[in-house]
Amino acid sequence: MHEPAVKMDADHAAAKKSKLGVILFLVYTLIYSGFVFIGLMYPEVMGMHIIGRQNVAIVYGFGLIFLAIVMGFIYNWICTRYEDEATANEKEKQK
Repeated sequence: MHEPAVKMDADHAAAKKSKLGVILFLVYTLIYSGFVFIGLMYPEVMGMHIIGRQNVAIVYGFGLIFLAIVMGFIYNWICTRYEDEATANEKEKQK
């Protein structure tokens, strides 16, 4: 039987990370809902050219993809800070 490659300790930042994940999810959901709303209520807007020869649907769609990637990096960066802070606090408590 194989052992885990890394010993997993308790995640003392789990609550903060979960809250951050929910907040980012809600932000993304609101922005995505705007895309769906425009598509349902004003489909002619989706066909309007805004950047070069690209229409709103393409620009907004790629913007959503880009936003998801950026939000993933932001989530990782903030969670790493939370974990480092929690680890430092735990080490301080053990002294």
